[in-house]
Amino acid sequence: MDNSVLIEAQGASLIYRDGERVVRAVDSVSLQVRPSEFVGIVGPSGSGKSSLLYLLSGLKLPTHGAVRYRGRCYTEASDAERSAMRRERFGFVFQQPYLLGYLTVLENVVVGAPDVRAYRERALWLLEQLGLADKAHRYPPALSGGERQRACVARALLLEPEVIFADEPTAALDQQTGLHVLDLLEQHRGNGAVVLVTHDPLMLRYCDTVYKLRSGQVEAVESAPAKPFVRTDSPPTP
Repeated sequence: MDNSVLIEAQGASLIYRDGERVVRAVDSVSLQVRPSEFVGIVGPSGSGKSSLLYLLSGLKLPTHGAVRYRGRCYTEASDAERSAMRRERFGFVFQQPYLLGYLTVLENVVVGAPDVRAYRERALWLLEQLGLADKAHRYPPALSGGERQRACVARALLLEPEVIFADEPTAALDQQTGLHVLDLLEQHRGNGAVVLVTHDPLMLRYCDTVYKLRSGQVEAVESAPAKPFVRTDSPPTP
C-alpha cells in the first residue's frame, strides 16, 4: 500500500438513466488525494463535480472503475464499513449548513462523536477558534448563515479527519464570508486533506491541485507549489 495516497480513483464512472437518456455524471476519472493536500474540483453546473465528490467519499459507488481509501476498494467494503469510514475518517461540509434545530450549536458539533463528554473540550476550543464561543449554547435559528456554516466546519473538524469533503460550502454565502470560512478550514484542518467542490474560481486560492471538469471528465489539471502548514495554537485532544 502506498501511504502517500489517501484516496485514489482509477477510471471511475458514475452512470445512471434519466428516462430514456443515459447520463454519465462522472466519466472515467482518475485522480489521487494525498495527505495534507488541498484539492479543488471546479466546473460549470452539471459538469459532475458533486457526483465525483460522492464517489471519492464513498457516498456513492462507481458504476465502472474503482475508488479506494488507503488501498481499500469501496466496492469490496460492506455498507457498515463504508459508513464507519465516513464517520471516523472523513469530515463533511455541504452547501447548506445541516444543523439540528432542537440542539444547541455545541450539541450539533459533538452529536456524531463516539464519546460526547470526551470531545466537549475540543468542540469548545474549535468554536472559540471559529469565533463562535459566545454562540455555543444558542440554537441554529438564532445564527446567521455564515455562523451556521462555521458551526458545520467545527463539526467536520471535531474528530481530526484524514479527509474533509466540502461540497459548495460557500455557495449560500457572500464572497467575503465564504473566503473567511475557507480560511478557517485551512487554518484548523491540521494534517487533514481537503477536497473542495466549488463553482467560484476565487475559492481555489487555497488549493494545491485543481481538477477542472466538463461533461463528467477531467478537462485540465493545475498544480501549485505545496504550502507548508503552520499551526498557531494547539488544540485539546480527547
